[in-house]
Amino acid sequence: MLAFVCVFIFPLLAGSAGLSVHMQRAKSTEFCTSCHVMQQYGTSLRIDDPSYIPAGHFQNIRVPRNEACYTCHTEYAMFGNFKSKMRGLNHLYVQYLGTVPQKPELYEPFNNRECLHCHNSARTFEEGATHNAEPGRLELIKSNQLSCSSTECHEFVHGVKDLAGKKLWTLGSKPAADTSATGQAEAGSEDKK
Repeated sequence: MLAFVCVFIFPLLAGSAGLSVHMQRAKSTEFCTSCHVMQQYGTSLRIDDPSYIPAGHFQNIRVPRNEACYTCHTEYAMFGNFKSKMRGLNHLYVQYLGTVPQKPELYEPFNNRECLHCHNSARTFEEGATHNAEPGRLELIKSNQLSCSSTECHEFVHGVKDLAGKKLWTLGSKPAADTSATGQAEAGSEDKK
């Protein structure tokens, strides 16, 4: 009986616990950006420019920082359907035994569902000028017939090819003091004396 427990039950329990821990870790931003080809996407989270959609979401905690990638790409790799899981296993193969592509690409067009699970019914989304620029546009977005990442909407999402030389934001950093405004304020107070 002891041999049965040691040979079959303990390995099964250890394997289940290990799989659970690794699946949780695979949702982390740190894990997603640990591959060389994905590091630039991690950098796009820290661009000090609110027009970068991932940066605005990451820096303003519109998505959990520790699961930023997974929040917007929930059907990707191991977390989607069976087909996605098979592609996730292919990623592991390519990472360790194959040739890693220079630029990763989505297997399917980005699904608006990923945006709508947070933004749907939000006042800023429903009343947004861009979303209502033409009659019926909001309905096209909600039905995934017009992509959120299309021209005239959020066409520059990660913008990784334009990251060089961009100022990066770090947690806890504050904007540099505007010395020209401070100098003018001090001069103004001197004039009043």
